[in-house]
Amino acid sequence: MTEELEQILSQLTQPDNAVIQQATAQLKQAFKDPAIIPALCAVMSGSQNPQIRQSAAVMLRLRVKKHWKKISPNDRESLKAVVLQTFMQEAEHTVQHSLSQLCAVMVKHETPDRWPALLQLLNQSTKSSNPHDRQIGLMLLNKVMESNPEPFKPHYCQLLQLFSTVLQDHNNPTALYYCILTLTAITAYTGTEEMNQMRSIIPSLIVALKHLIKADQTQASEAMEVFNELMESEVSIVVPHIADIVRFCLEVGSDTALSDSLRVKALSCIAFLIKLKSKAVLKQKLLNPILQAIFPVLVAAPPPGEQDPEDEEDDSGDGSDNDNPKHCAAQIIDTMALHMPPEKLFQQLMPLTQACLTSENPYQRKGALMCLAVLAEGCADHIRTKMLSSVLQTVCQSLSDSNQVVRSAGLFALGQFSEHLQPEVSKYCTEIMPLLLGYLSSLNQAKVGHVTKAFYALENFMENLGADIEPYLPTLMETMLSALNNTENLKIKELAVSAIGAIANAAKELLVPYFPPVIESLKAFLTATTEEMRSLQTQSLDTLSVLARTIGKDVFSPLAAECVRLGLNLTDTIDDPDLRRCTYSLYSAVSTVSPECLTPHLTAITTVMLLALKSNEGITAHLEEDKTFVLLDDDDDDDNEGEKDVDDFLEDDAETDIHDVAGFSVENAYIDEKEDACDALGEIAFSTGVAFQPFLESSFQQVYELRDFPHEDVRRAAFGAMGQFCRAQHQVWKETPTEANHQGKASGTLHCCHYCLGNTEIGSTAFCCSEYYECSRVSFKLSSTSLSVHSVCFLSLCFLVQAEYDAMLQEFAGEGIPLLASSVPADHFAPFLNDLLPLIMSKAKSSCTVADRSFSVGTIGEILHALVSVSGGRGVAGRLSNRLLPVLVAGVRDSDPEVRNNSVFGLGCLAQAAGPIIVSDYPMMLSVFSNMLTKESDLRVIDNLCAALCRMIMSNVDAVPLEQVVPALVARLPLKEDMEENKTVFSCLAMLYTNSPALIVKLMKPIVAASSHVFGNKSVDTETQNTLAVLMKEFAQHHSADFQAAVTSLPGEQKAKLSAAISAS
Repeated sequence: MTEELEQILSQLTQPDNAVIQQATAQLKQAFKDPAIIPALCAVMSGSQNPQIRQSAAVMLRLRVKKHWKKISPNDRESLKAVVLQTFMQEAEHTVQHSLSQLCAVMVKHETPDRWPALLQLLNQSTKSSNPHDRQIGLMLLNKVMESNPEPFKPHYCQLLQLFSTVLQDHNNPTALYYCILTLTAITAYTGTEEMNQMRSIIPSLIVALKHLIKADQTQASEAMEVFNELMESEVSIVVPHIADIVRFCLEVGSDTALSDSLRVKALSCIAFLIKLKSKAVLKQKLLNPILQAIFPVLVAAPPPGEQDPEDEEDDSGDGSDNDNPKHCAAQIIDTMALHMPPEKLFQQLMPLTQACLTSENPYQRKGALMCLAVLAEGCADHIRTKMLSSVLQTVCQSLSDSNQVVRSAGLFALGQFSEHLQPEVSKYCTEIMPLLLGYLSSLNQAKVGHVTKAFYALENFMENLGADIEPYLPTLMETMLSALNNTENLKIKELAVSAIGAIANAAKELLVPYFPPVIESLKAFLTATTEEMRSLQTQSLDTLSVLARTIGKDVFSPLAAECVRLGLNLTDTIDDPDLRRCTYSLYSAVSTVSPECLTPHLTAITTVMLLALKSNEGITAHLEEDKTFVLLDDDDDDDNEGEKDVDDFLEDDAETDIHDVAGFSVENAYIDEKEDACDALGEIAFSTGVAFQPFLESSFQQVYELRDFPHEDVRRAAFGAMGQFCRAQHQVWKETPTEANHQGKASGTLHCCHYCLGNTEIGSTAFCCSEYYECSRVSFKLSSTSLSVHSVCFLSLCFLVQAEYDAMLQEFAGEGIPLLASSVPADHFAPFLNDLLPLIMSKAKSSCTVADRSFSVGTIGEILHALVSVSGGRGVAGRLSNRLLPVLVAGVRDSDPEVRNNSVFGLGCLAQAAGPIIVSDYPMMLSVFSNMLTKESDLRVIDNLCAALCRMIMSNVDAVPLEQVVPALVARLPLKEDMEENKTVFSCLAMLYTNSPALIVKLMKPIVAASSHVFGNKSVDTETQNTLAVLMKEFAQHHSADFQAAVTSLPGEQKAKLSAAISAS
């Protein structure tokens, strides 16, 4: 059979399809012969053709992997012997590689202890005096260890001794390469007993990598992954050697003679190290050496005749953004900003930045602007409070630079500032908006890449302006509509459509006059059928979704049904994941405006979305060499399908062809589609309510399947959707309160959220927290005790964890603790609150960041606010008052207005929650507030001072000197920024009118004037406006002369609002 098999394998290599098909059929037949294993062994060891020997090894590996238990014991033992003998005799590297992979698969079935000959061969070959033998021995060791590292744990200490020796073999780079790869493979499995050995290897590892770089940069780049693995698995191993590792990586990253991929790998190691051990980097005084080394990389000019990737111009405007050393240098600074104290970072960084900003070299100016841009996210508080004006001036000046690469960097920096430095940066709109509009009008449309950057800056800045965008709307919309109607370039049209979405987010109803021409353009784009329009159609759907949410229900509702039909028509005719996901967002937006338009189409809509969630489309497996043979082995047992026993099924289920796969690639569009489908299903379920009930079970089940999806954004969306399903079910239960409705999906969703909280991966847990809190609030009756305990234990972890998502976890905890406090009796929650408060209060220290201090006092205030309305809240608030008062009073004196604002709110809520228990502290609190009223300039803080005084009055009216306090309070009305507190203020004034009418009548004129600003204000809720209308009516009926005098002094518009409100009440 051997000769026949070799002949068949030879025919498979022929460039003739007919011959290959015939050989394939013969090979399938041959595989049904039990003698196939010995025959393949004979070909693998005896053929003169290396390609055929390799093919035989690959086919044996496939056979072993899938059907090991069907191979007879004699054939197994024979195979174990032959493969090792053949491996040592083989001279061709490709064949050796396939043989080592065959051994790796066999080790998964035959553990090392059951294959002593393998251990003996590895021991002999890796310690051989022959360099070639050491090379192939280490290659075999590497493949075997990568395949199945755990069974070798008893041998780790011995292996580490071997590695220590091999790493000294500087003249054998191949041996170094496989040695380092094997060290990488076992790192995650090492225990405490191997720690000291691992640490002692690091210096030799660095030297070995230096020699490997000289020999083969590609292998060296792959081998450098060992540092990331060491840091990720057991960072304590590298801590004693941080300085040496950093110096080595900086040396490699700075060397322009080396390949970009190698330099990127080295610089990425530094970024990862800073992320994990920023304190150690600072302690060892490595910040300045790192900056001194990477800044030249960041500001380096590209080779003559070339441009940086982001500055390259192409027809689409999409400059390539692949990793390169310059981007990695910026990433290091970005990571520093996120993980280091800004004061220490800026002290070292700003001199370098300032020097480059004034340089004659445009790439140095560009690099300095890029540096400022990447600082915006991590150092937002520092920049906002200490240097915003100066850095904005620098960036704005860069927009008039003579060099386009500098202007592009300035636009990027402005976009980053607009995204991360809110709300302060929007206060500069009178300076920035004219600059951006003027800049945009002067651009040459042919330079699409640069136009893209200008639109990026404009969009990010506009989106947060709110009503302040109104003066610029005519110019903005004239520019955008002109681009839609007069420009031939589809990319420019796409940018204009995107910008209209950003304008809508800010302008909302102010955009109504421009709505008809915008809609006409979008319809025209969405009904086009050519492929070149696809990207523009996708953006048009996105902008249509934004308009649905912002333009106003009355304006958009007449178009809702047509929009749904447009979306369905697009998904019926065009197979494109980006287009589909945008239709999902459109349906979701329409459901918030006109859910009844969606109801007739829910079957079609949910079918498409659930198919997207199930689909594996877009996932591509990249096979290793010779994987054509996989097909030959897949169905070789078709004739015996009925004879499979239980063991066979277990074996087949447990094994996959994963070792045939070199890797997977997933198209981002399909990931985005799953994410958007989850988000949309959740919102549609909540918005459509009862109509969605027939689809809730299938949607829930399919979304639940994605709870362990590899991509984090999809997991987040899945848990978010399950939270929305829970809310939807709760809403249905409120409308139709049957026990079945209450218990049905809500308990299932809470189960999923508990699953999420039990997840050890911080990222997905953080993302689902907000929905979890909502679930717990609306469905708390299901299991109040276990839910609260679990939640609070998890929230404690949020404060303690030090990871990438620390800030996000803290934010969600700040939202969640008050929600839970409002959901259970205070005495039940008190023990957990006692444990949590030290963690919260520790963030209020003066040495903490502004964000932490604001978070701390803000969370305390929200907890106290929650205690106001729960059973036993007064007693708990009173018992906590002595601990909380000093923290909140200190916060009132903070230099940051947001901290002061949250502290004032907290003091007011403490007075309201604690009631009479805190009366003895009223004189001190009133003194603090009195001093603040005379000195405070921040309008939001003043608003909250008024509200805090009102809470004190409503809680203990007899403890407040009303004759002094109320006039001072009324003098600060109307509220300027915190419109929600109008409810508190006017509820208090209404109460005082009942209890002390003479005092309120004396202040009628300023009260009436303040009231006129509240009526018709969309930011003030209906209940508050009704309360105020009743008070005005009382004034008019019982104090008509004083009331008429007060009304007469008002401007005409305010008079009209006041009269209308009184008439309507």
